[in-house]
Amino acid sequence: MGRVLAIGLWTGHAAPVALSKMEMLLIEFERTWWADNQPKDAAIAEQFSLTTAEYYEQIHALIDSDEALEHDPLVVRRLRRMRDRRRRERFGEIADSSGS
Repeated sequence: MGRVLAIGLWTGHAAPVALSKMEMLLIEFERTWWADNQPKDAAIAEQFSLTTAEYYEQIHALIDSDEALEHDPLVVRRLRRMRDRRRRERFGEIADSSGS
């Protein structure tokens, strides 16, 4: 999910385009999904008609955007920290298993 930039008429500077409705719904879902009585993967399928892999692909691209950070800094920073922690753990496991 790439970001689209609009060029200002008078300045020639690129200006970020606001989040789409779907992107705002994804952030809202991440803010509130835990209060639901169903598993997260079932809620993702029901609300977005996405597989879990498709959902995480979209959410990870989204949280890298400045627009998402401006929209909901607490949720976006939390998601970035969680993603970074998982990556460190994954790469740590790979380094440990290589015999280094």
